[in-house]
Order: sequence, then C-alpha cells, then structure tokens
Amino acid sequence: MRWTRRTLLASTLASLATPAILRLARADAPPLTLKLHHAFSAVSPAHDKFLAPWARKVEADSAGRLRIDIFPSMQLGGAPAQLFDQARDGVADIVWAMPGAIPGRFPKCEMFELPFVLSHRALVNSKAIEDFAVAELQDEFREVRPLGFSCRDRGVLHTPRAIKSTADLKGLRLHVPNRFSGEAIRALGGQGVGAPALQVAAALSAHAIDGCLDPWDAVPGLRLSESIKSHTDFAERALSATTFVLAMNKQSYERLPRELKTVIDDNSGQAAASLAGAMWDIEAKAIAGSVHDRGDLIVVMGAEETAAWRKATEPVIAAWQKQMKDRKLDGGKLLTGIEALLAKYAEEPEPDAPQPARPAEGEAATEPQQLQTNRQIKPEEFSRPRADAPSAEAAAQPAGPLRPSSMPAPAPPAASPAPALRPSSMPSPTISAPTVSAAPPAAVAKPMPAPTAAPAKAFDIPL
Repeated sequence: MRWTRRTLLASTLASLATPAILRLARADAPPLTLKLHHAFSAVSPAHDKFLAPWARKVEADSAGRLRIDIFPSMQLGGAPAQLFDQARDGVADIVWAMPGAIPGRFPKCEMFELPFVLSHRALVNSKAIEDFAVAELQDEFREVRPLGFSCRDRGVLHTPRAIKSTADLKGLRLHVPNRFSGEAIRALGGQGVGAPALQVAAALSAHAIDGCLDPWDAVPGLRLSESIKSHTDFAERALSATTFVLAMNKQSYERLPRELKTVIDDNSGQAAASLAGAMWDIEAKAIAGSVHDRGDLIVVMGAEETAAWRKATEPVIAAWQKQMKDRKLDGGKLLTGIEALLAKYAEEPEPDAPQPARPAEGEAATEPQQLQTNRQIKPEEFSRPRADAPSAEAAAQPAGPLRPSSMPAPAPPAASPAPALRPSSMPSPTISAPTVSAAPPAAVAKPMPAPTAAPAKAFDIPL
C-alpha cells in the first residue's frame, strides 16, 4: 500500500479520536451498583454519619461510575448474625457486620471485646484493630474481602441506681451486646441478658432486666431515658466493646475494573476505620452531654477505682486464653500485640464534632451545667440531621452481586422479626417489641432465602 500525505493525515486523526470515543462510551455506560446491607436504622449514627458518607465518598471518587445503594434495618432479609454470610454468598455486595454476633467463629477478632482490654476511645481502638486485622485476621476473614474494621464506643453501665463499686452490681440483670460482656457481668456478680434491641425498653418496663451495659450512642435508640437515671463510665479502659467489619463479597470486588478497585481500596483500611472510630467518639461525647443536661447522674471510674473491677474480670480473660491454647494460638502474645497497637495510637487527637447551631434571634443561649462526676467532662452539642430512607428504586434492586443500575429487579423482602428475649439463666415474661420511629421500609415482595449457615446462638445488635 502506498502511503500518501492524505492517507497519513487521516490515519493520525483517527488514532487521536479513538481514546475520546472510548471515554465517551464509558461515560455513557450505566454505573455499576453495589448493595450495602446492615442492621442499624436509617436514622442511626452508624448509617448517616459513617456508612452513608463512606458510600458517597466512593461514588464521588469513582466519578459516578460506582453507585452504592444502602439497605438499613436488615431490609434485604435475614438476621444481624447472618450478615457476614450474606457478604460471603453474594446476597449483598457489602455488609456492616458484627463478628461477635456469632460467638466463637472469629476468636482472634472477638478478643477485642474482652473486659478492660481496650481503650475508652473508639478512634484509638478502631485504628488498632485495623492494624491488627492486616497482620492477624486474614485467615478468619478469608471468605470475604475486608474493607475496614472498627470498635464501637465503650460500654457504659446504665442502671436505675448509682453503681460505684462491684458490690453495687450484685444480682442486677443487665442487657449485654455480646458474650464476653455477659461473662464480665457474671464475674462482677450480676447477670448478663442477651435481648433484641427493640425489646430492651419493654424488658425494662416489665422488670425482666434492671439495666444495660451498652455504649453511649445506643442510649436514644434503646429509650433508656424513660427508666434509667444513673450511668457508670470508665475513664481509661472499656468494660466492654463491640467489633464491626465492613466486608465485601470477593466476586463483586473482582468483577470491578482495575480503576474502580483502586477507588474501593483507597477508601478501605485505615480510611474506613478512622471514619467509623471518629463517628463513635463524637456520638459518645454528645449523648453523654445531653444525658447529663437532662439531670441524670454520671459516675466516671478512674484508674484506681477500676482496679477491683479489672481483677474481678481476670477469669474471663484467662478462660479465653485457654480456648485460644486449645486452638494452638498464643493468647498472651496476641494481647501483648494489642497493647502495643493501643499505645501506638494513644495520642490520636480527639475528633472534631460539628459546630452547634446558633440560637434563634431573641432566644437566650444557656451554658451547660457542671457535671456531677469525679472528673469534668465537656461534651460538645451538635445537631444530627435525619437521614433519608432509601428510595423505592434503590430498594428494588435484586439480591446478588454486582450489576448495572439500569437492570430491572424485584423488591426486597421485609426484615425478619427480632428474636425473642434470651435471659442467660432465669425466666422472664414474654415481651413484645415496642413500636419505634424509623425510616419507612422498602416495598415488600417475595421473601428471600436465608443464607446457608445460620448460627445456633447469636447476639442482636442495637439500632
């Protein structure tokens, strides 16, 4: 073939135009949609201050090529303890799950829930568990692709009377979020009760339980203000903690183009852990402040006062170490590693809370009262906007891995009802779940089949 000037010019222009045509075609393609499933309500801090901002960040970083539809309150069906298996099996592309909801399945991760092991700050604990996960948890979570780990705000004793020593706990029945919290309460002379979150208020009213060991951020959702007026916090170490993992289906991740995998990776690890940890700490500070402002008593235990509590719960840690030895794991070495990671992040600055709204014109600004505890706490006030519920279009996406957003799909099923109250040893009256205010549920369709591996016993997570 003879190359003329005209032929060469036409060939050059065509080659220059090709990338632009490809970019235009890619821009016109519908975004890839991922389903994110979790058990918290659409108005919870976990949803509107962590998961929703995280999803929007991923979407923005992908220039709109990725879309994440969030399904709160178990709208895709199943129970909270089944979320991990839903990510593994592709029922959802991403889940926000609590490993401790399946006792014994994730023993190394679960040790972050042992009494007085962690810091009282969620940000410190979240950054520590993320580092620990990279080094030690790859085997426990090999069935999914972990995007980030976090530890919820520390557990606080919410009781009808002041708790200032271990003797004050004798005989009290307390709602607990996981098995190590229950074992710690039993070691301290009380009784731990595993109950669905929606039944806690009714359980308190029926005197099936006397109080709770739950984080500050759970207080509004558990409706504790109606009967609980005393709160015992710990200044340095957490009596209890709850771990979470943001986990992705492996096939959903592998189907992504390389540049979209990079977007997911850039928003995983410490980026996700820090966002979640800061959210928990900000919520704890704000809610503790509002609880004080309504006149409740807050007792804060210092290091010396906590010593007797730590000694009483040592058998819980010893029993866990024996279980680890039976699995050919060195529990003592793992705990030493956690201590080093906590020290590494101990000086992390306190996260900034949103600024409080200014008083309306003509409305006097008031100063917060002095806290009636053995140390001063200065919580910031801030407003929490109500999160929008998922649209009907978003709620109608099918259960399964990655798909284009334009694909038609049936509506998801209604969430499964909460399991019945489970006191650890003594009978209690039958309690029906109270009506709570939440975002409107998605349209109900034919029920979705449950994941293949349902646990025999599990803990519910609140709100």
